[in-house]
Amino acid sequence: MPVLGVIPARLGSTRLPRKPLQLLAGEPLVTRVTERVLEHAVVDRVVVATDSREIADVVERLGVEAVMTHDRHLTGTERVAEVADRAEFRGYDLIVNIQGDEPFVTREAIAGSLDRVRAGDDVGTVAAPLDPALADDPARVKVVTNRWGRALYFSRAVIPFRRDAADPAEGLYWQHIGVYAYSRSALARWVSLAPSPAELAEKLEQLRALQDGMSIGVTRLAEPALPGIDTPDDLRRAEAQWHAPAR
Repeated sequence: MPVLGVIPARLGSTRLPRKPLQLLAGEPLVTRVTERVLEHAVVDRVVVATDSREIADVVERLGVEAVMTHDRHLTGTERVAEVADRAEFRGYDLIVNIQGDEPFVTREAIAGSLDRVRAGDDVGTVAAPLDPALADDPARVKVVTNRWGRALYFSRAVIPFRRDAADPAEGLYWQHIGVYAYSRSALARWVSLAPSPAELAEKLEQLRALQDGMSIGVTRLAEPALPGIDTPDDLRRAEAQWHAPAR
């Protein structure tokens, strides 16, 4: 099935103003994310969905399609759904949403999310092993899955919580990575739902789909993930990582 890759990017970030246009290694963040997705060559077509002409101009100079979307969307998934519903994109049966603040997204992450949808889940995503010392960081979203690899819950809080601190923590915590794959019907269903109380409390849009009973399959990656960029501190760490020597 042909795969459409969509990178949602908006200027309205509160913790890092004008985030997609902030420079990472001398280029706008949206450019770095787009380059990474193209490099992995997992999807058949890549577009950037934005409500900003500034972002569109940057993307188009890279030779990538920019799709102007409404400025009223509350989530990246809503922006992706608007793109997928346009006539020129209706031939794509699978849609993958690569969040525009993930410049270190791996090929395994994109492919793993798609594998879960191809295997029958409504939505596919990925998680990476998380150092227990970082589990209380609310910027690192945790996920707990069932024995079949389907998500039970996502949270900014520490899940699972160890009631007895002496219990082993190795292999217990998994960090959710900002990639979602959807079948076309699952994407339409997701955006038709009203936000759930848990979603509004945690500010995690995937909880809307979970509350309605949609299955979210989670591929576990072998290596820890570099975090996405939400704050100025994140951007400084990403800059250092970008220039770090390869191991």
